[in-house]
Formats: sequence, structure tokens, C-alpha cells
Amino acid sequence: MLTYPNINPVAIKFGPISIRWYSLAYIIGIVAGWWYAGKMNARAKFMNAKQYDAILSWIVMGIILGGRLGYVLFYKPSYYFHNPLEIFYLWEGGMSFHGGMIGTVLAIFIFCRLNKIEFFRVMDVAACVSPIGLFLGRLANFVNGELYGRPTNSPIAMIFPNSDGLPRYPSQLIEASLEGVLFFIILSTLFWKFNKWQRPAFLSGAFLICYGIFRIIGETFREPDSFMGYFLGGITMGQILCIPMLLLGFYLIFWSSRAKRVV
Repeated sequence: MLTYPNINPVAIKFGPISIRWYSLAYIIGIVAGWWYAGKMNARAKFMNAKQYDAILSWIVMGIILGGRLGYVLFYKPSYYFHNPLEIFYLWEGGMSFHGGMIGTVLAIFIFCRLNKIEFFRVMDVAACVSPIGLFLGRLANFVNGELYGRPTNSPIAMIFPNSDGLPRYPSQLIEASLEGVLFFIILSTLFWKFNKWQRPAFLSGAFLICYGIFRIIGETFREPDSFMGYFLGGITMGQILCIPMLLLGFYLIFWSSRAKRVV
């Protein structure tokens, strides 16, 4: 059995002000993703420099608002209905990837309509960037000792703090490997080697399919939230939310094959 490293979840502390690794994961993920998207924009030329600078604030708001509201609506609607002010307690954690994705898509859609930019060309680049944030987010979950895995006798098991003391899968690291590293390699290869950015919506479809598959696999190692449990005898909320993603992903791949190629 492996030993959990017990990393302090607070990365930097200045008197009463504390900066947690979880917050840094969001900040570093946005900055790194912004840099990488710039490299792709130089290749695909989906917007000019002024538009590229302007869209950042829209994406950040989409991630934060969508992620928080998604968590409230998908995971703990009853609790927040009775405690509405706690919706704004972002420092206590509680973000949903699916909600953040919906918020980001809406923000990009509105921005593209206002600036007369082709929506899927922007979304395809955003899809390729997303694994960076997913990877860092899962590492932050590991540091926090949260969202840990199911009990197991596997040699990679760990005993997480604030758990029941049972050896469990380090599901955060498994998900970081799938949703972060492998995901990034696949989408980057499709973009740079196979030039799939020339097929609008293809990379967005590939993102939805790959994430849906990787999340479903990762959820088989992860302990579901105690307030959610399982559905239909063994399915988690995360897996349920991936089903429409898979269906939409296959549709976008099909639609992309019939769309006009970008030169």
C-alpha cells in the first residue's frame, strides 16, 4: 500500500490570507491554457489579437459561474435551496466540471455572436486546452484529500485523511492521467498532426467522446459523494451526466464530416 503524502492544502499564507493549491490550480490552468490557445490561434487563425484578449474574461466567468451553479443544481440542490447564501461561499469548494463546461460554452457562444466569429472554431481550440485544467484540478483534489477512490486491496491503495481509514484507490491520480495527460495527447495530436481544426466541430466532438469515456472509467474507481450515492444499483451522477455528452459528441463528429473544410 502506498503512503498518502499529506501535502498542506494551503500553498501560500500571508498572515490571515491563505492561498490554497485548489485556487492555484484554477489560476495556473487558465494561464497555461491561454498560452497554449495562443499557439493554436497562430496556426488556425480563428480570431484576431484584440478578440483573443477580450474573450478571456468571458471564459473565466463561464468557468466559475457555470462550475458553481452546476454543483448547486446537479449535486446539492436541496441543501442550497435551504441555504441560498452559501451558493456564494466559493472558498468552501464545490465546483462541477459539467457545469463549468456548460458555462464556458454559453460564454463563448455569446461572445462569438457579438463579434461575428465562427463558434465551433473557437470551441475546438477550447476543447484542446481543457485537459490542462482538468489535470491540475485532479491534482488539487488529491492534495486536498477529497474525491478519493473506493475501498480496495490494490497495491496502489492509500489511506486518505478524514476518511474512514480504509485503503482506497487514489482515483484523483487515475483521473488526472486519463482526463489530463492522455486526453491532452489525443486532442493535441488531432490538432497538430492530423489538422482536424480544419473540420469545425470535430475536436469539440472528440472532446465530448473522450471525456465521457474517461470520466465513466474514472468513476469506477472513485467513491461517489456521500450525499449522492449510486443510481440504478451502481451508476454515479458523474457517469449519468456523461451520457448526453457522448451522444452529442458522436453527432458533432458526424456533422463535422459534412461541414465545409477550413483552409
